Amino acid sequence: MNIMKGKGEIEVITLGLGPGEKLLESIVKAIDEHDISNGIVVSGIGTLKTCNMHYINRTDFPPADTVYHLEKPLELLSVSGIIAKKVPHLHMVVSCGDKEVHGGHLEPGSEVAYLAEIAILKTGFLPMERRFDLKRRINLLGPAK
Repeated sequence: MNIMKGKGEIEVITLGLGPGEKLLESIVKAIDEHDISNGIVVSGIGTLKTCNMHYINRTDFPPADTVYHLEKPLELLSVSGIIAKKVPHLHMVVSCGDKEVHGGHLEPGSEVAYLAEIAILKTGFLPMERRFDLKRRINLLGPAK
């Protein structure tokens, strides 16, 4: 386990997305434009017309994922995750109607239906990075070297 702790100022960056904008691509653009090396996506809500996610399909190593696509009216219930060295690792939950819920790792191509609102805490005092674990063949979060 890697534990990182930091104290200092936090800058809050919010995104208001409109119809047709791409969710992940807009977050990546904000990361670049606002020089967010390290941050935390603490809130994400809205509506989507298409959604691309992946989920794990086994628990042995190396991991394997299944990517899936939804194309229907969706409520974006949550987006959250960590940005380390300008690379976001984001998960999301969406619902369709009153009986269908999907969750997983956000992939490119998810399109906003009406609006989406995202809040990012930019943390310049908490340097993080993901390092490749050769044994498990995954990237693990830890303090930046």
